[in-house]
Amino acid sequence: MAVVHSWPLASNPGGLARLDNHDAETLTWTMAWVAHIVPRAPWQLFDAPVFYPEAHALAFSEHVFVPSMLGAPLLWAGASPVLVYNLLIILGLALSGWAMFLVMERWTRSTWAAIIAGLVYAFNAHVLTRFVHLQAQHVEFFPLMLYAFDRVLVDGRRRDAYLLAGAFVLQALCSNYLLVFSAYSLVICAAIRWREVGPRRSLLLIAAGVSAVALAPFLWPYYEVDRDKGLSRAVDVVTQYNAHWRDYLATGGRLHYAWWSQLFYRGAIALFPGITALVLATIGVVSGRGWRDARVQTALAIGGIGLALSFGTSLPGYALLHTVLPLLNGLRNVARWGWLLLAAVGILAGFGAASLERRGRGWPVMLALCVLVTAESIRTPVGFTPYTGLP
Repeated sequence: MAVVHSWPLASNPGGLARLDNHDAETLTWTMAWVAHIVPRAPWQLFDAPVFYPEAHALAFSEHVFVPSMLGAPLLWAGASPVLVYNLLIILGLALSGWAMFLVMERWTRSTWAAIIAGLVYAFNAHVLTRFVHLQAQHVEFFPLMLYAFDRVLVDGRRRDAYLLAGAFVLQALCSNYLLVFSAYSLVICAAIRWREVGPRRSLLLIAAGVSAVALAPFLWPYYEVDRDKGLSRAVDVVTQYNAHWRDYLATGGRLHYAWWSQLFYRGAIALFPGITALVLATIGVVSGRGWRDARVQTALAIGGIGLALSFGTSLPGYALLHTVLPLLNGLRNVARWGWLLLAAVGILAGFGAASLERRGRGWPVMLALCVLVTAESIRTPVGFTPYTGLP
């Protein structure tokens, strides 16, 4: 499905690209730089050879460390950075869907529900309109983070605390935006399940401590650059990137785009979850245990916070939150908070599909739901441009 949703990229991964976009150019170069410097002088990771003699030049943007290291063996073997970037896009989509599948299969005890959740999560409108941003495809650790948090509260095992720390750190090292989204999602998880947190406080502190130590070398350069250059985002800058209600009706999916969504898609951001996904998510909330399930409650809260914060300064009180809450002033494109809503819809859709299956809806219905979810989101052929070498 990752190949299908990114087609025709797999047909010529070394000769197609989105290098007509400056973000894609920067990220392709960043990925190559990370793979180059890590085996030689990892302590110089952020001292990238641009804007010389400025220190920590890599901290002017995203470091995409984890995706870069996933592609590093191919780069070390001599593969083109363009080829590796494209393969990492496909890999990120596949791993993201697979991770959600693994988590939802454990939570719902249904393979079909897990497949549907994976499809909704990995191939949503937001991700499929951001092929110029490698980090947007690599959200494979977010479901594992939520799963590990749940396991810490339910089982109270130290190994789950380490899994929580590992998943959070890996997701945080994919993107600074995802670091912030993941951190606040965990805060929401703790708030929703506060009564369960108390007995497991020591394990959560272990996870927090391990995460802080692991992330410190990556966060310190950003702190120094912000201190010296003042790179925090001012509120008036954030205002330019507020989400609009129209964005939640925007999708690049060809079916909806051709019929009606082109009226709402401004090319900036697409956040339409899909009709099938929304119906399944609603079923997941209202049927059976539904909203009484702590995992459903957590998904609802995460989605709600993502929806609210995506409106940025249009949300009453956001300017104060931007000033007071940690990490918020590091984000420019606040509309991307909407990704949390789409992630939550993927989780809730899995619970909804599982509820239908328990009510006797067999594999033909489940297969039809997979087809519907895919038909709503697919936008292939994607508009990549030919790559013949650096000008």
